[in-house]
Amino acid sequence: MILAGLALIIVGYLLGAVPFGLLVSRAMGGPDPRQGGSGNIGATNVARQAGKSAGVLTLLLDIGKGLGPAMLADYWLTPWWAGAVGLAAFVGHCWPVYLSFRGGKGVATFLGVLLGLAPMAGLATGLVVILLAIFSKHMSLGSMVGCGSSVGWLWVAEAPLAFMVMATVMTLLVMYKHRENIDRLRAGQEHVWR
Repeated sequence: MILAGLALIIVGYLLGAVPFGLLVSRAMGGPDPRQGGSGNIGATNVARQAGKSAGVLTLLLDIGKGLGPAMLADYWLTPWWAGAVGLAAFVGHCWPVYLSFRGGKGVATFLGVLLGLAPMAGLATGLVVILLAIFSKHMSLGSMVGCGSSVGWLWVAEAPLAFMVMATVMTLLVMYKHRENIDRLRAGQEHVWR
């Protein structure tokens, strides 16, 4: 169990670290997303830099790299190990070894992990992200509040404590990755999401 858990944590991190935003943008003839907009490799900035199709594809791939390892771990391992694997995939996206540990903000991968471990909680969290982004016109606000709601949705879904701990840690890391967005929101200068 320990060896399988450690192996899946490593696989989860390495898969999570794949910079799909950069790869998709290049494949679709777009610029390096790190050189424009927010400088982020996530779906929102890729959509701004390389178009909506590139953004949607990046979103799906970033969700998938959280979903796959989490589902495998949940099938084979205990909830604590599965939560650790999901966290590793998320950390891989945020701090990828392939890009000198400079990655995205992790929201899509966060949602993928939740969908893999507790699908209803993942869907509810994603819905909060989307609705709040639409009504506030700020994807960053929707992302932070939506991710923060995940622990409540996991509790409603009667998910294991391990998943709630994992989601709490990931939410704190999402907030950390959005610290510049928080400053812009306070100053009324945050990017408007369309």
